[in-house]
Amino acid sequence: MKHKMLGVVNLIHETDKLERLTQGRCLATVPFGARYRLIDFILSSMVNSGISNVAVFAHTKYRSLMDHLGTGKPWDLQHRQGGLFVLPPAADDIQEFSRGDLYHFYQHRDYFYRSAQEYVVVARSHMVCNIDFEKVLQFHVQREADITVVCKRQDDLLSGRARKVGLDGDGRITAIQDHYGRMESDVSSMEMYIMRKELLMELVETSLAQGQDHLVRHAILSRLDKLNVYGYLYEGYLGVVNTLTSYYRNNMKLLNPQVWKELFFQPGPIFTKVKDEPPARYLEGSKAVNSIIANGCQIEGTVVGSILFRGVHVRKGAVVSNSIIMQNGIIGMNSIVQHSILDKDVRVEGNRDIRGAESTPFLAGKRKII
Repeated sequence: MKHKMLGVVNLIHETDKLERLTQGRCLATVPFGARYRLIDFILSSMVNSGISNVAVFAHTKYRSLMDHLGTGKPWDLQHRQGGLFVLPPAADDIQEFSRGDLYHFYQHRDYFYRSAQEYVVVARSHMVCNIDFEKVLQFHVQREADITVVCKRQDDLLSGRARKVGLDGDGRITAIQDHYGRMESDVSSMEMYIMRKELLMELVETSLAQGQDHLVRHAILSRLDKLNVYGYLYEGYLGVVNTLTSYYRNNMKLLNPQVWKELFFQPGPIFTKVKDEPPARYLEGSKAVNSIIANGCQIEGTVVGSILFRGVHVRKGAVVSNSIIMQNGIIGMNSIVQHSILDKDVRVEGNRDIRGAESTPFLAGKRKII
């Protein structure tokens, strides 16, 4: 069934509680795992599943998104039939801009009509996973479903926020939370939907004609009794990253080698924008334990249980533990940084003591001097 699916990465009104991490960037381009961005996981999953036509529906603060995606070369989308399309909001008026995803799909309906694929995968960027959509499509066809929702049976979402889903014994969805309520269920929606392209466009036009413009709340939730909506239970690793605490905890999970191997290599590799840097440099007297340290880093002090992005410099006598230090961060001599998240280009001066907690990590925005 390869090449029968069209990919849509839906960034319209994506839930975002990452505070200063998304002050100047959209959620999709928040750095993750020492060298990646959140959107890399869904894009790589689509490409590895044979999807060669992908549209990213941008919404707000998408300059960093355009810079990261470029022509789609890291995901081999620039030479494939179809390719990568970044579709910004078509409306200039603030009232139109604030409308739901169905409205924005309609504004770019020519993209859907010109695409030859029979099925469409609509997904968000904040679900960190590595999924084979070919298997989901096979399930969809076998069940003769109108819509298939990718779900995960998982009690602890590490403080991430996701809609709960109710399933009957046959796997049919009987209820979906309207946003984040208090439904008692251990099954969560991964905000990934497979359906025929014609059905999606029919839902778009019908819903808009009724004054409704949200895909889940209006087009799917209100039609559960009319459409065959099934839940596909995904069994791989899932991280829901849309709150500050979930961002911190899911990054820390990567320090488990089993999690790293499953997420980044099974069933296929995760791709990202390539930036050439020299190997990390460890000077005499330095120490690094159970950490992920990207290329271009220079370690003179001690790093324990932490994630360091490219170009980070930990100076002599400094101790970084249980923390995330983004690109080009500098930790001054004899400083202590613990349970913290430092955005790119943050500089910690010498002899500072910065401590947060796992539940409430200390957060410093871009280009701060502490």
